[in-house]
Amino acid sequence: MLQEIYKIIISVLTLNKPFFKDKKNFGQASIYFAILLIIIGAIISIIPNSSFLVYMGSHFDLGVVQGPSLRVVLITSVIMWIIKTTYLFFVGTILFPSKKTNCDYRKILILVAYCQAPLFLNVIIITPALLFFAFITYIWYNISLIIGLKIFLSYEGYIKAVLVSLAPQIIFFIYVLSLFQTNNVTFS
Repeated sequence: MLQEIYKIIISVLTLNKPFFKDKKNFGQASIYFAILLIIIGAIISIIPNSSFLVYMGSHFDLGVVQGPSLRVVLITSVIMWIIKTTYLFFVGTILFPSKKTNCDYRKILILVAYCQAPLFLNVIIITPALLFFAFITYIWYNISLIIGLKIFLSYEGYIKAVLVSLAPQIIFFIYVLSLFQTNNVTFS
């Protein structure tokens, strides 16, 4: 079992396209590996979150800021996993499918969990000075998700997979930019 988890993590970290194409990696037992990866990712996410809370507490005179409990982190991770999968399934297979799209919810559920592997590298973010590394792992996560979506949803190119995967982030970014323009926020 440990060998299989290791193989999944290394294959996703190296963005191994044949791994995503191999149906055996997304078979019956893979849902258990996916659940395990979500739990491991949730536990690891406590480390950079703690560094972020230390940074915010020290720079904004908030004092010591308590993070959420382990139970809350685990439940939130599972809920966000299901929400992200539901969004990707709905947009990728119902709103914007290709002519060859033939993918079920379970496969995308497993894909989203497997693509969490780059976020495991957040374990090295033990101080606020290393918080920039979280952006690198998040970009890596998105790239692995885009590659997997392209293969699973049978898209011709990467543009559609990028738009399906990153649409919520793009909309949020545009919204934040619109706030800055309407409120004339100055950075000084």
